[in-house]
Amino acid sequence: METSHSVPELVAAAQVNAKTYEDQIAVVRKHLEGPNGSEAQIEDLRAACVAIELIAVDTFSLFEARMQRHFKRGPFSRKLRASLLDSGRTDLADRIHKYYLAINVLKHGKGASYRELLDTPTALFHVNSVESVNSEEGHAPRGLIDIDVPGFFDGLATTLLEAHQFLEKR
Repeated sequence: METSHSVPELVAAAQVNAKTYEDQIAVVRKHLEGPNGSEAQIEDLRAACVAIELIAVDTFSLFEARMQRHFKRGPFSRKLRASLLDSGRTDLADRIHKYYLAINVLKHGKGASYRELLDTPTALFHVNSVESVNSEEGHAPRGLIDIDVPGFFDGLATTLLEAHQFLEKR
């Protein structure tokens, strides 16, 4: 039986894993053949992007599952955001909410979270329009959320670790 790791250990491991794929994306982008790249390069980019998306979704979901114990029941992210706002941690509350929305978009695609992100400017990541994503056939892949933008996963990890620390100290 495997030992249970703490949230910070799990986030750190996910961060190392995501960094591997971010490095792969950087190498492929550096050597793209022409504006669109070869089919192999595009497939390599797509695979690395999907891997980061999965790591991000898994990491956020694991964070929610492990930290749910801090609230009796109900929607964890909403309760966490409210608790952060009540404590005057508006920046962290805003980042948690935006990453929560981004993770929902990665999991479910366009819907309420996607529409809210389109109406909420953020410097944490870039939200792509459905039209721009659909017009990318034959080009380097782009999802509704640009997870391959440098700093996306590090920002997510930092935010989750700050929220973890907040919950553990309250």
